[in-house]
Amino acid sequence: MKKKLLSSLVAAALLGIAALPVSAQNLAIVNGKPVPKERFEAVKQQVERTGRQVTPEIEARVKDQIITAEVFTQEAQKLGLDGTGNFRAQMELARQQILINELFADYQAKNAVTDAEIQVEYDKFVAANGGKEYKASHILVAKEDEAKAIIAAIKKGGKFEDIAKKQSKDPGSGAKGGDLDWANPNSYVPEFTEALIKLEKGKMTQTPVKSQFGWHIIRLDNLRQAQLPKLDEVKPQVAQQLQQQKLAKYQEDLRAKAKVE
Repeated sequence: MKKKLLSSLVAAALLGIAALPVSAQNLAIVNGKPVPKERFEAVKQQVERTGRQVTPEIEARVKDQIITAEVFTQEAQKLGLDGTGNFRAQMELARQQILINELFADYQAKNAVTDAEIQVEYDKFVAANGGKEYKASHILVAKEDEAKAIIAAIKKGGKFEDIAKKQSKDPGSGAKGGDLDWANPNSYVPEFTEALIKLEKGKMTQTPVKSQFGWHIIRLDNLRQAQLPKLDEVKPQVAQQLQQQKLAKYQEDLRAKAKVE
C-alpha cells in the first residue's frame, strides 16, 4: 500500500512540474539527459502533506521511482507515443486536474474558516443536541399481539432483558438485553420519541408502540443533561466541515454561472 501511494505521488508530481531552469541541480543523468532535483523536492512535499515523515528509506525509494519514470518516459518518446491523440488527450485531462486543484487550494487559502464561523456552527450543534439525553431499552417484534403478550409477561415477573435477547427483532440492542444506550430522543423515529419522553424513569410503555420497523415495548432506564463535547475538542472537525461546505458552495456557484450551450 505504501509503495502504491508513493508511486501515485510521484506520478502526480511529475505531471505538475513545469519547465525547470537549465541550471537546476540534477538528481541523476539518465541516458545523457539530466533529471532535475526539483522533481524529487516536489514529490517530497506531497508526501509530507499526507502527514508522513520522509525517512532516508522513503527518499531512496522516491529517487528510484523518479529515475525509473524517466527511463520509461524516454522509451515512450523514442517510440513516438508522445505524439498520439490519446497522449494529448490524457495530458489535457491531467493539466485540467492540476489547474482545478490549484484553483480550489487558492480559494481555500483566501477563504479560511474564521473562529466566529466555528462558534456559530458549534452553537447550532448545541441548540440541536442540548437538553436531556435518554437511556432507553426496547423490544421490537413484528406483530401487535406478540408485543401485548410480552408486556403481559413482564408484568407477571418476566425479565425485560431476557425476553429482549430471545425475541427482539433488533439484533443490535437485542443482544444487549434491549439496551439502546444514551441518546438524544430526537434521534429515534417520531412514534418512538413521543412514547419515550412521556415515560417516567424505570417505567415501560403499557401498550405497544407502532413504527415503520414494527411494534416496540419501550422502557426508560435513565435520563440526564446532554453530555456535549467542548468547542476546543471538536474545533478541528467543525472547521474542516465548514471549509468543505464553503468549497462545495463555491463549486456550485461557478457551475451555475457558467454559460453551457
